[in-house]
Amino acid sequence: MKRGRSILIVGGGTAGWLTAAYLAKALRIGEQAHLSITVLESPEIGAIGVGEATFPTIRNTLQFLGIDEARFIRQTSATFKQGIRFVDWAHAPGEGRRHSFFHPFEAPFSTDGVSLAPYWLLQDEATRAPFAEAVTIQARVADAARAPKRPHESDFAGPLNYAYHFDAAKLAQVLAERAQELGVRHLEGHVGEAVLDETGAIARIVSPEHGELTADLYIDCSGFRAELIGKALNAPFKSARPVLFADRAVACRAPYDRPDAPIQSYTVATAHEAGWLWDIGLSGARGVGCVYSSDHIDDDRAEAILRAYVGGAEVETRRLTFEAGYRQKQWISNCVAVGLSAGFLEPLESTGVVLIEAAVAMIAELFPHTGPVSAPARRFNELMAARYENIIVFLKLHYALSRRPERFWRENTNPATIPERLQELLEQWRHRPPARFDFILDLETFAFFNYQYILYGMGFPTDLADGADEFPDAAGAAKLFAKIRGFADRATQDLPGHRDLIAQINRFGFEERALA
Repeated sequence: MKRGRSILIVGGGTAGWLTAAYLAKALRIGEQAHLSITVLESPEIGAIGVGEATFPTIRNTLQFLGIDEARFIRQTSATFKQGIRFVDWAHAPGEGRRHSFFHPFEAPFSTDGVSLAPYWLLQDEATRAPFAEAVTIQARVADAARAPKRPHESDFAGPLNYAYHFDAAKLAQVLAERAQELGVRHLEGHVGEAVLDETGAIARIVSPEHGELTADLYIDCSGFRAELIGKALNAPFKSARPVLFADRAVACRAPYDRPDAPIQSYTVATAHEAGWLWDIGLSGARGVGCVYSSDHIDDDRAEAILRAYVGGAEVETRRLTFEAGYRQKQWISNCVAVGLSAGFLEPLESTGVVLIEAAVAMIAELFPHTGPVSAPARRFNELMAARYENIIVFLKLHYALSRRPERFWRENTNPATIPERLQELLEQWRHRPPARFDFILDLETFAFFNYQYILYGMGFPTDLADGADEFPDAAGAAKLFAKIRGFADRATQDLPGHRDLIAQINRFGFEERALA
């Protein structure tokens, strides 16, 4: 007789319902009577809403789950995201001068495998275009408030790479509906106690509303509370605070200046004296938040910075506290943590959802249909710990290159706060651009070109002057740079306005008809 497997997910929100829907689809529980997935969700605790932006990987995930893109956009107040515009990170504003750069989702153009980065570095610094604008068309498309696709194009497809901004609570609702369509059982209730057996594994969950609940595999999606992995199993938490200083945020929803105001198709990340502000354009309002270090400013100062940023708008704020870090063992015995219970670094670069996607894809791939349910734990822990550590390196890069004078920023450039791996890479990159062999793809969230966008957006000096003769095709590179400019000119004319496309999708879906 075939042995059954049951999964109990503790917690809803984006982590719980994405995990449930993904595993239900991947494991085909609707066709497998011996497999079951149950979500135990507290009715009082909703989505925390810190990460209202995603990576382009979310498109593959939603498509895999069978969720219609237009429905997703309508039901989550979603808009398109083509990257991040960083403002005031390189240096503080002053004397009418402000610095900004763009981190697009598109990889740089190349020809015959030849990178344009060295040829850009060899151009005159005073006259060359910003790096992202020189090597992609996306920077200019996004700055023109254009969408990354046209209304007649199929779900999750378009000429430019993109992700979304969305309402996190509404996303959880969409995922919950899809998970239950796929056969997931939903229980509303609380965790009263997690009882361990003599081996230290979870024997059962005791819920005041549902009594004793048992499963073969318990998945902790209970957020920062970490009901199972933290409270019951005492998995150690590795703090990243010595590297990433931010530990708090204050957030609000801010109205647009006017109903037809352009919606930016990128996150705006604006540095301030002790952190940065996010500004996310949804279809009905902007999500704005001030991320900061409580070691450098207090809560009242952070709220003042936020309110000054949104101008005279009357807004209701909410405060969030977190500690950057992760659990080195996220899978212990018959319990695995996904989402905030496993770790959280900070909102910068929107890594929250992509870490959920990475974890649940591994659980599905490594899922032990027979034998010990703990069999994949060691490999899972190694891969997830490496991914967290590599994200920490990438996030620190943004801070370590700043030339701002405030104490927060000065301390971020202290070598004692910069991971050794990043210091080694920065030393190498003084003489060559980041390359694909600097990174092991399966352990990374960011590719070598993501590092290029941050380095050269921030003005990092890679000196190739002594080796200029190693790059002999300057004329060919100049033609390609010109071609990219031409493509960008055409794209900004051909692609619809971002707000116009979102309005059409909300009214008609993806249909080929004239935009209003």
